[in-house]
Amino acid sequence: METNTAPKTSLTLLGLGGMGAALARAWLGAGHPLTVWNRTARRTAPLAAEGATVAGTAAEAVAANSLVVTCLLDDASVREALDDADLTGRDLVNLTTSTPGQARALAQWTRERGGRFLDGGIMAIPPMIGVPDSGGYVFYSGSRSFFDDHQRTLAVPAGTRFVGSDVGFAALHDVALLSAMSGMSSGVAHAFALIHREEIAPKDFAPLLVDWLTAMAALVPLTAAQLESGDYTVGADSNLAMLVAGNATLLRTAEEQGVSAELMTPYMDLMARRLADGHGDESDTGVIDLLVR
Repeated sequence: METNTAPKTSLTLLGLGGMGAALARAWLGAGHPLTVWNRTARRTAPLAAEGATVAGTAAEAVAANSLVVTCLLDDASVREALDDADLTGRDLVNLTTSTPGQARALAQWTRERGGRFLDGGIMAIPPMIGVPDSGGYVFYSGSRSFFDDHQRTLAVPAGTRFVGSDVGFAALHDVALLSAMSGMSSGVAHAFALIHREEIAPKDFAPLLVDWLTAMAALVPLTAAQLESGDYTVGADSNLAMLVAGNATLLRTAEEQGVSAELMTPYMDLMARRLADGHGDESDTGVIDLLVR
């Protein structure tokens, strides 16, 4: 988090939803002059009371400062908001959740209109923004010089992690991590469903689940090493043949407990396909090869 006493950069923020409002308060709290705009004007009132300047239109907000941050609903919302704005000489930081392709296209669109572009992927929820040591951070990608020019200001709401000159990499890192979280959440849901009708208190089961997932997360570097080397047998203590055989017990247990296996079977089907292709002595890392088209 930014705590220095250097002159504070003024900036514009478009979008005051839950995340946008949290960003705004972090910058205002750190003493940065801030101009805000939001499609629903009533959301600007609390920020105005805290010292923000409210612009009547997105174009007016962009004109107020050279550094402009967008945190809107989606890519289409960003383009619509900026459609009438003059981006000449503006530095645009997009913190709107998007895809790598959308980030690259928006960067080109911004450059064609005379501005510089930096994309960001926020790895935090609003209560983590502006809170020291919360663990929240933002991926950034694009021009390294752009990032370096504004890093001190961008570090105010949350930590910063520059992940490359390819402007699509921030979104790619963001979505990749969120996808992993989605997979973990499906496993957690299935585990709780298995015990749901039994005399097992969820609050007692939860610490066991956390400990187990934490222990299994330690295997992620092994997967990375296998992908780097191309040898999926290294460290495969529980190989694919063993895992697929064990899946039968997992499915039978779900049936006995009256729990749908629909969250589990897609991955199990991929494992079975990989095994059928003759890779029983490998880990399940080879499933990744089936996913990449």
